[in-house]
Amino acid sequence: MVDLALERFTKESPVDVMDGLIDRTVMVNRKKQEDVEEVIVMIRWESVEDWKNWEKSDVHIQGHRQNNGKPKPDYIISTTVNMYEVKAVKEGVKK
Repeated sequence: MVDLALERFTKESPVDVMDGLIDRTVMVNRKKQEDVEEVIVMIRWESVEDWKNWEKSDVHIQGHRQNNGKPKPDYIISTTVNMYEVKAVKEGVKK
């Protein structure tokens, strides 16, 4: 089932061309618990304003309208959305 989630969240998306998008990162928790694999999608923006512009965009709203009332896929158990503010980024030393 993790393959279906990875396919869904790694394919090209309208968000990829939005102004202010830094990157989309898709991660899988390697510690499997109860035969459930956790997939985390992290989308980073240059600013809160850039994120708000995505949230208000016609393409984003239409995407949600198309799925409104449809059951979520079986491979998605739950979805949580959180917002974090970056306080520091430290890059590794390249050798």
